[in-house]
Amino acid sequence: MRFTDTLFTEKTIGEFFDDLLLTQPDHPFIMYPDRGLVWSYAEFYQRTDNLAKGLLAIGVKRGDHVGVWARNVPEWLTLMFATAKIGAVLVTINTNYKSHEVEYVIKQSDMHTIAIVDGQRDVSYVDVLNELVPELKTHPRGHLRSQRFPHLRNVIYLGPEKERGMYSSNELFQLGESQSDAQLQAAKTGLDRHDTINMQYTSGTTGFPKGVMLTHRNILNNGFYIGERQELTQMDRVCVPVPLFHCFGCVLGIMAIFSHGATAVMVEQFDPLLVLASVQKSRATALYGVPTMYFAILNHPMFNMFDLSSLRTGIMSGSLCPVELMRRVVEDMHMPEITIPYGLTEASPVYIMSGVNETLERRCTTIGTVQPHIEVKIINPETGETVPPNTPGELCCRGYNVMKGYYNMPEETAKVIDADGWLHSGDLGTVDEDGYYRITGRLKDMIIRGGENIYPREIEEFLMTNPKVEQAEVVGIPDQRYGEIVGAFIIPAKGETITPDDLKDYCRKRIAFYKTPAHFFIVKSFPQTASGKIQKYKLREQAREILGLENDK
Repeated sequence: MRFTDTLFTEKTIGEFFDDLLLTQPDHPFIMYPDRGLVWSYAEFYQRTDNLAKGLLAIGVKRGDHVGVWARNVPEWLTLMFATAKIGAVLVTINTNYKSHEVEYVIKQSDMHTIAIVDGQRDVSYVDVLNELVPELKTHPRGHLRSQRFPHLRNVIYLGPEKERGMYSSNELFQLGESQSDAQLQAAKTGLDRHDTINMQYTSGTTGFPKGVMLTHRNILNNGFYIGERQELTQMDRVCVPVPLFHCFGCVLGIMAIFSHGATAVMVEQFDPLLVLASVQKSRATALYGVPTMYFAILNHPMFNMFDLSSLRTGIMSGSLCPVELMRRVVEDMHMPEITIPYGLTEASPVYIMSGVNETLERRCTTIGTVQPHIEVKIINPETGETVPPNTPGELCCRGYNVMKGYYNMPEETAKVIDADGWLHSGDLGTVDEDGYYRITGRLKDMIIRGGENIYPREIEEFLMTNPKVEQAEVVGIPDQRYGEIVGAFIIPAKGETITPDDLKDYCRKRIAFYKTPAHFFIVKSFPQTASGKIQKYKLREQAREILGLENDK
């Protein structure tokens, strides 16, 4: 792996794109095999310029927060680079969110503009926005003033259709084409690599999600070193079926590809058959996914009908990667060089990762070694002292990759980044004498369901918005498919009766499906310590016993 004393780049994303345009304008950058869509670096560059000028024309400027609530559509990627070129901050919104969560993100982020698609599953994003922003029906575009969201000025519909009070993306492209390049050049002037240009919301122990502020320097360099561990080159074609709203898609995916001048093979929404067809049609050399995605691909009844021999590497991440699954991916999917990264959104996100040349055993049993230009230590959570090899402690990192902080949450930021610049992960791990790390547990009270991080406190606070709920405690329950699922113990309000079905209906309409507890347990009290602290480990034991999982680890 190439390593120098200085970081890979100190350029902004826009400046780096300028350089790529000079060296490989005709090389394919974005492919959607199912659509027959291919954009070269030059074609995509022009497309992002036009959208950037369109955004400037409707009043978006440096530092403004632009939300995107959409599947992996081409406009998502265009918006990502267009906002970076003018110094606006792209706020990524989980596609599984519903009105309760989206309202919070728009408000907490001081969102200036939001771009949406039609919707997903049972949620119409258009209906949600019209409900949250009723002024869309009466205020002309460009003159939006929302009582609920005082910073919100524009809503963009990512599609050709016209929606009342919203700009269509086609209109913005046309508007951009009619604007002068001088305005765009002026917007680019003075941008700095340390500017925040990406904000991803991550759940927190204090309840509601926090906006992680990431810079050009954070994500462009992190993407590069992720790509290095896969030994990506210009000739690689990386299939990305993971969501772009997550750091897995937009950093491990797009920034790794972009920083190596490679090609992104995009899948709008995960479907195992579509992934198989996309890999075969594009002759992809790398594939990304969480374990549940690989399970779905390998177990698809048409799996053997597809030629995956072009594959060599990729990433499996998001939750524990079972050894047997890794072996099947290596052997049956022709991916002998598959890798595993570790990190968290606050770390841009990866700071430990396995490489393509390590043994399968090491890739299955460890998370690899430290990435370049990052310091890692394991500390005793009680004393703060660094522990010796093979001793469990909390993983901490320091370097170029650490976030600028949580948006408008200085106290929360100070809880995870100490005075010496160390980011505390909340994860427990060990390191051996050879520098290979393992994750052994969590300090944070977090559930990981199929790669999605879920903090019980957020769901508990939401459940207690139901007037029939007095108290709620949420725990993780072992699950063969997802690793963990959500279970909730409920004490009803005095004089009230509530059923698990009532609670599921309450959740389905308001929060993302993956956060909705799979099991509700109606109880009269919670087990407590002598000091009155609720013993969650006993609730987990109760859940396993009730569900017949008492022998599961």
